[in-house]
Amino acid sequence: MIKTEFDYTEEISWCPGCGDYKILESLKMALSELGLDPKEVVVASGIGQAAKMPHYLKCNCVNGLHGRALPLATGIKASNRSLTVIAVGGDGDMYGEGGNHFIHAIRRNPDITNIVCNNMVYGLTKGQGSPTTEIGMKTPTQPFGVTSKPLNPLLLALSSGATFVARASAADTERTKNIIVKAIKHKGYALIDIFQPCVTFNKINTWQWLMKSTKWLDEERDASDKFEAMRLSMESSPYPLGIIYRTEPGRTFEENQAPYETNDDTPLYARAPSLESVRKLLA
Repeated sequence: MIKTEFDYTEEISWCPGCGDYKILESLKMALSELGLDPKEVVVASGIGQAAKMPHYLKCNCVNGLHGRALPLATGIKASNRSLTVIAVGGDGDMYGEGGNHFIHAIRRNPDITNIVCNNMVYGLTKGQGSPTTEIGMKTPTQPFGVTSKPLNPLLLALSSGATFVARASAADTERTKNIIVKAIKHKGYALIDIFQPCVTFNKINTWQWLMKSTKWLDEERDASDKFEAMRLSMESSPYPLGIIYRTEPGRTFEENQAPYETNDDTPLYARAPSLESVRKLLA
């Protein structure tokens, strides 16, 4: 892997060949390219193999409950707007246990980047079907095949009002890095759904499947047409990769909060407490 100032020496516990290695590499390259100080970066996660990613980064890390990375990230950004805040998790963590938070984070529009490592299976808890598993796939807990329709996270994000929606591939670290850079620069909520293999439990969506079943979009295309983005989000032969949709985000969650209405960017933790406000609250 390429050496960056975000390297950490913790022993990595992912299976050999796991797509998370390449996503971690893309993320570190993106943070380094942006010239960010590790002390000014916070990566929040929930539970799962992908949620271990902050453990292998030299920066601030918050490991929360299953599916709870997004409210953590939203609160962190609101309390200190100078921080670069990223929420990382797998498809089960973000779209299953965290599905409700996923929808409402988009509504609130915090200035955070949401990276979802999508291997279409629960990799930590031994391979049961996830929200993005295709119908018919046999798993340890669905031996006769998955019967639930897979969630379309891109279409859900678009219909919920997300202003930056992208899909990337663990098989292309450079292009994935470029998308992460653009997502972090985007002012507002940004989703990157990254296809990756689970080499242990998913024998269908392999590295070979990933290479033959996806196609990168033209990087110079106009991605501001929402109806075109919705059409692209429903394509699967092949799955389109790249920035599916990007437009002006409007006001962020933080900007809409009363403490920042006076354009005072002082982090909340650094402000003197308002005793008068406390008295009014307790009166």
